[in-house]
Amino acid sequence: MDSKLPIIALDFATVNELQEFLTLFPTGETLNLKVGMEMYYMNGPELVRELVAAGHKLFLDLKLHDIPNTVKRSMSILAQLGVSMVNVHAMGGSSMLEAAKEGLVAGTPAGAETPLLIAVTQLTSTTEAQVLNEQLSRVSLNESVSQYAKTTAAAGLDGVVCSPLEAAQIKAALGKNFLTVTPGIRLASNEVTQDDQYRIATPEKAAAIGSDYIVVGRPITRAQKPLETYRQLTQAWQAAKTKGEA
Repeated sequence: MDSKLPIIALDFATVNELQEFLTLFPTGETLNLKVGMEMYYMNGPELVRELVAAGHKLFLDLKLHDIPNTVKRSMSILAQLGVSMVNVHAMGGSSMLEAAKEGLVAGTPAGAETPLLIAVTQLTSTTEAQVLNEQLSRVSLNESVSQYAKTTAAAGLDGVVCSPLEAAQIKAALGKNFLTVTPGIRLASNEVTQDDQYRIATPEKAAAIGSDYIVVGRPITRAQKPLETYRQLTQAWQAAKTKGEA
């Protein structure tokens, strides 16, 4: 998966809408795409296979969270789909995380590259009040994210999903090679509102803070001119990444 390209979240109501969106791009252009629960549950693994066969890089965002054996067996199946990235919930604990890694490695076909495995820390829709009042956490939202990231790293996973606002603290604690995949990205001029994501940032800010991959859905897919918006966002992301690496 090319970290210089945004990951487009394919949050469409139907596969026809998804296919219509993809026709906006030149034939043969490789995209980073995210298939989440909505599209996967509606269309199954065949949609994933079709997108992979078309040459795209897939982040299969199913956020597995179950007992270790169930997650292990599920990961061994998902590993056969040819995706580039999969994820679980860090809240499942170290045993589940380790089992997910074991299943993913075991299920990857011989000669194929094992997909990146990342864990969700706290959803970008989660607020400090929810962490305190609903999760009954004794620590702050930031401390909770950091602890989940440390647990994920200790289990041998490649990185975490977090908001861009937490990427810097994770990099500081776990090093530059531990991946941060960050949704909640908005252009400063975006006509799309914050929606249900609270911890958000622009591509430039995300790059400066330490995001390795950015995930962008509605700001692209619901834009009046989706292709132009994608190009603008990609340019902003690549310029910021280049500046940060200089």
